[in-house]
Amino acid sequence: MSDLSEFQTRLGHTFRDEGLLRLALTHPSVAHEQGETAPCGDEAQRRPAHNQRLEFLGDAVLQLVLTQQLYEKFPAFDEGPLTKARAKLVNRRTLAEHARVLGLGAHLILSRGEEMHGGRERASALADTFEALLGAIFLDGGFEVAREFILREFGAAFGRLNTLPTIENPKGELQELLQARSPEAPEYHVVSTTGPDHDRVFECTVQHGGVELARGSGKSKKAAESDAALAALKKLRAELEIKPGS
Repeated sequence: MSDLSEFQTRLGHTFRDEGLLRLALTHPSVAHEQGETAPCGDEAQRRPAHNQRLEFLGDAVLQLVLTQQLYEKFPAFDEGPLTKARAKLVNRRTLAEHARVLGLGAHLILSRGEEMHGGRERASALADTFEALLGAIFLDGGFEVAREFILREFGAAFGRLNTLPTIENPKGELQELLQARSPEAPEYHVVSTTGPDHDRVFECTVQHGGVELARGSGKSKKAAESDAALAALKKLRAELEIKPGS
């Protein structure tokens, strides 16, 4: 096991309870090799000898912090796009990359078998241990300390996240947005059809409360309605994002 002082300096957090850090770095293979519980203390006081419980906790802390940031950064978007954006920020590949940047692999506590089979570089082990590390920081320093660490780690990714992932159901999301204002559903009307029979182009409007919100076009009525809904969503969300600063 390498010295943890330099590692804690890199983390920007010095543990009051270094045992939490060691537990976060302990791969489940160690417990499988030595038994499921720590070898010391009364039975009631024994803790799991690996990091899976801390991983569970760290995942929840990470989800909460990133969800709050997305909620504040994109005030005009509903649950669907925000969930997709969070998934883009938090997946096994990106978590493993964060672990590699921290040099976490060098400090993992592994069984002999896991060590021999490249466990220090295994993406799943690195991602799980990164979440366990977040759980340990939360328990050791509290929520604000964990939050600051997460924001440092994900700050660059947030800076690159200027738009949310593509909307898969524009008509459904437009209806959800409008329902916050009125129970009345949006209405779609085909206003023109151009081109030969084999290559028609439909133009469609979407209206709400008798007011035209936007227009769209497509090779079918359905595609034109979807395009109109997407245009209306962009317009309404732009208006919502401008209002707080106006």
